Amino acid sequence: MIELNHESLSKTQQCKLLNVNRNRLTPRQSKMTQEDELIMREIDEIHTAWPFYGQRNIKHVLQQRGIPAGRSRIRRLMKVMGIESLAPKPSLSKPNKKHQIYPYLLRNLAITEVDQVWCTDITYLPMEKGHAYLVAIMDWHSRAVLSWELSNTMDSSFCVRALKNAMEKTGRKPKIFNTDQGSQFTGKDWIDVLKSNDIKISMDGKGRWMDNVFIERLWRSLKYERIRLYSYSTLPELRTHVSEWMEFYNHERPHHSHDMQTPWSQYQKTDQQAA
Repeated sequence: MIELNHESLSKTQQCKLLNVNRNRLTPRQSKMTQEDELIMREIDEIHTAWPFYGQRNIKHVLQQRGIPAGRSRIRRLMKVMGIESLAPKPSLSKPNKKHQIYPYLLRNLAITEVDQVWCTDITYLPMEKGHAYLVAIMDWHSRAVLSWELSNTMDSSFCVRALKNAMEKTGRKPKIFNTDQGSQFTGKDWIDVLKSNDIKISMDGKGRWMDNVFIERLWRSLKYERIRLYSYSTLPELRTHVSEWMEFYNHERPHHSHDMQTPWSQYQKTDQQAA
């Protein structure tokens, strides 16, 4: 409705008449710069190697690498990446205050069978230009990855899609589903799927970085064994590499906690024993 070349009214006068802030006439510039992307890659590498490092230690390592970055910038980029120090502390990343937080149900619980507990988490994956987010659904007992999804935004839709795919692919559902308190997992879309399938909801407690440790180990293995070895220019290219590694992890990579059996063979034991 604003006429930039109006004969008698300036842009400021038109904005006042329409009760519109003049700043909105100029397209908002993205706060993310190429330098930010480079620093985020370094932060991800540091976080993968030393997940217990907080902002101070990350800043120190960056300075050692010749990358000047203040704590406020590191804090902002870590929030964009969705990562934080995996060490006990007074306050973790804050969930949406309007969302209900559920209690942690796994404390002192012996997890002895598949589909007793599923868990999930989101990780940051760097690309040549930009970045992507990966979510995975894991069976806690067997460590099998039941489904995963990639996205260039960290919203709830790709998480819900991964959850539904896991149940469709396996034809099963867990008794308990454990997540962190991130807004993707406290929002209505995610919670409604769990409740409609009579799945008990469990969420990590504040300062309890060990509550979802198994999937954190999955991210570490993925990044060291595949992601760090290649560069990715497109999301489909990244998806291909993730798919190949997930197949290797599930069906070829032996797991020490299960007498060197693969996660998927351990997950399918229930079907074999029933047969």
